[in-house]
Amino acid sequence: MSSDIFLNDKQLKTLDKKLQSIIRKTGLDRKTQAEVFDKKTLLTIEKLISNRVLDIIDFPISTGKEGNVFRGVTTENKLVAVKIYRISTSTFKHITQYIFGDPRFKSIHKTRQNIIYAWTKKEFKNLERLNKIGVKAPKPIISYNNVLVMQYLGEKNKSAPMLKDVKIENPEEIYESLIGSIKKMYQKADLVHGDISEYNILYYRSKPYIIDLGQGVLNKHPNAQEFLKRDINNLVRYFKKYGIKANVEKIFDNIIK
Repeated sequence: MSSDIFLNDKQLKTLDKKLQSIIRKTGLDRKTQAEVFDKKTLLTIEKLISNRVLDIIDFPISTGKEGNVFRGVTTENKLVAVKIYRISTSTFKHITQYIFGDPRFKSIHKTRQNIIYAWTKKEFKNLERLNKIGVKAPKPIISYNNVLVMQYLGEKNKSAPMLKDVKIENPEEIYESLIGSIKKMYQKADLVHGDISEYNILYYRSKPYIIDLGQGVLNKHPNAQEFLKRDINNLVRYFKKYGIKANVEKIFDNIIK
């Protein structure tokens, strides 16, 4: 799918009118609408609609430091998650520490737009890696500019909750599953999440699904082991409230051996 989109003023007005009905359905206030749905993002969404990837965008699911996630519907009436990274208001400094140092993105031009586009593509590629090795995460569908379309996790009218918002009935099993996932990511996909916590793990059908892979880095990244140790520490800290005791250093050594 080409990233070059050229429309004249008349076409832009028609596009804007067409997309305003979609935006209104999201229930966002005008300030947030303007931040999320800037001109370039609207053109990207229109391209996804014209290519029959999307039909509509429904309600917002979550808001993060760099972007917003919405529930979308495809032309085949299938529910999807649509993640839109904000081009103008993203936490730019936060993003760059994960992009620069990743050998996959050596050649990108260091403009805000290009970095956001690379970040979106990076999350798509990282989700692909997790799906290939069998780690539970949303299945990526398409990445285009600053928009990522992926598998929707949840029921028809309610998305899957974050781990922090549920009371786990089998905490030891979930803990072991997550430690096993980050070990498998490191050893089989050469990947470190970099920011894993109860805020970016969804609890769906009694299983943990890892999300927010934009900051995920390859093992070759200069800060990969530092990020890995932080991921382990976050999980150990969270599950301590369930009475699970673990040694961060031992887990770390077991993963990198």
